[in-house]
Amino acid sequence: MRTKYKRVLLKLSGESLMGEQGYGIDTKRLGEYASQVKEIASQGVEVAIVIGGGNIFRGLSGASKGFDRVKGDQMGMLATVINSLALSSALEAVGQPARVFTAINMFPVGEHYSKWKAIEALKSGAVSIIAGGTGNPFFTTDTGSALRGIEVEADVMLKGTRVDGIYTADPEKDPTATKFSKISYNEVYTRGLKVMDLTATALCKENNLPIVVFDMDTPGNLAKVIAGEPIGTLVY
Repeated sequence: MRTKYKRVLLKLSGESLMGEQGYGIDTKRLGEYASQVKEIASQGVEVAIVIGGGNIFRGLSGASKGFDRVKGDQMGMLATVINSLALSSALEAVGQPARVFTAINMFPVGEHYSKWKAIEALKSGAVSIIAGGTGNPFFTTDTGSALRGIEVEADVMLKGTRVDGIYTADPEKDPTATKFSKISYNEVYTRGLKVMDLTATALCKENNLPIVVFDMDTPGNLAKVIAGEPIGTLVY
């Protein structure tokens, strides 16, 4: 099967790992994600993954409840490490090699991230799961995934979400919202669309990293995006 992309950075939200549970990690959802990733990796696509931590802890919401913002963000980084370990375990269970890299040194939990080690893992056929965001407070995992996507020289950043693309408004709240098949970074900014935070969007724009937003919760969709089917929204 012909693939449109050779190397991708897949961004998954922590919330999506909750599945139907409302908190923590749903093993059924985790298994579905692992199967989808294995499907594209077996076609020769090199896959790097960044996962959020919102299913366990969100630094920003912690700060609003009285946590120190820096400590709250560090707790969020640790939540992404937990999710990354869970995903690497699920991938290995389906026979897909994976390596976990962490932005802050947490050996032996994961290997300390460097661009070259992550790329070496990708070239060897392993999935590189890069945890801990950027390793700095005040940055989201969206910004972390934009940064890692640029560093590992990915062709595209695939943002797997619950919705099937970018809409003029929140489709869960506004039934008149219409979907974009593609949209420029500038239009995302001027319309104030909540695709990613501004830092992440600016980073992708400056470094010409296109983004595809698509529904990851429907099994088979990741392979469709890789094949170039227009099922999500392209940000360029």
